[in-house]
Amino acid sequence: MAEPTYLDSGIREMQFGQGVKIVRPVNLYGSYIDDEAFIGPFVEIQRHVSIGKRSRIQSHTFICEYVTIGEDCFIGHGVMFANDLFRTGAPNPDPDAWGRTRIADRVTIGSHATILPVNICSGAVIGAGAVVTRDIEIPGTYAGNPARLIRVFE
Repeated sequence: MAEPTYLDSGIREMQFGQGVKIVRPVNLYGSYIDDEAFIGPFVEIQRHVSIGKRSRIQSHTFICEYVTIGEDCFIGHGVMFANDLFRTGAPNPDPDAWGRTRIADRVTIGSHATILPVNICSGAVIGAGAVVTRDIEIPGTYAGNPARLIRVFE
């Protein structure tokens, strides 16, 4: 019987601002987390990710490559970001073909939402379980699959 290859999770090749708090275990590599951000347990943040000042990433969230999250954001438990849309029916090995996601400042994303490669404007609220498939350009509350505007902020 063969032995498996073991790979350890951990924190490698990261850059941190002042006062960042991390609850272990986590898997963080090749990214930047700015001042006073919070990262909960069982979070994975892949390469080429930027997390803004005072943003909070709750437990069991997965942030794939090429995601930018602004300042003062709240990312709920179990939020999944995706950058490969499997356009050929299989994973694309070319990172240049993967989508990019930009979350502006003061965005709240509810637990178990799925965020595809999109832009989300400042002040938006994404409801729990929502699937964001298109850019969010109007501050308001979005819910459903696919996520739709259900309330505009005045």
